[in-house]
Amino acid sequence: MNKIASFCINHDRLRQGIYLSRIDGDVLSYDLRMKKPNNDDYLDQAGLHTLEHLFATYMRNSSVQDHVIYIGPMGCRTGFYLLVRDSLSQEDVIALVKEACCYAADFEGEIPGAGTSAECGNYREHDLAKARQYAREYRAVMESVTIADLSYPEEVTL
Repeated sequence: MNKIASFCINHDRLRQGIYLSRIDGDVLSYDLRMKKPNNDDYLDQAGLHTLEHLFATYMRNSSVQDHVIYIGPMGCRTGFYLLVRDSLSQEDVIALVKEACCYAADFEGEIPGAGTSAECGNYREHDLAKARQYAREYRAVMESVTIADLSYPEEVTL
């Protein structure tokens, strides 16, 4: 079998950031890399789960909601994948991620979709304080991001 594209990135050299990782027809996949891979500092499961709920709630209620296909965590717990339609500009993707980070970093109240077992398959495993911390940390990474930063650096391509 062929090696998939995401396994052709040298994760030992990958830094935090946002990268356009795939283009499949009209679907663009973004790598929202919140933690440096293989650095023994991963998103803990409860905080990651809560951040997923906050990101999804924000993005699917935003002004560009019709362009958002999916936002979900990476299995390695170093970030998220964001899938959007190609009709959403790269500037708008960057703005959306920044806005979602602000929403999550400042969120107070009941975690959306996490109140009961009917709403969430693991409703007991959430940590709003951690999710807010992760959003604040990633918001700082995103502050200076431009379209030029969306490509993986040459040194991370295997």
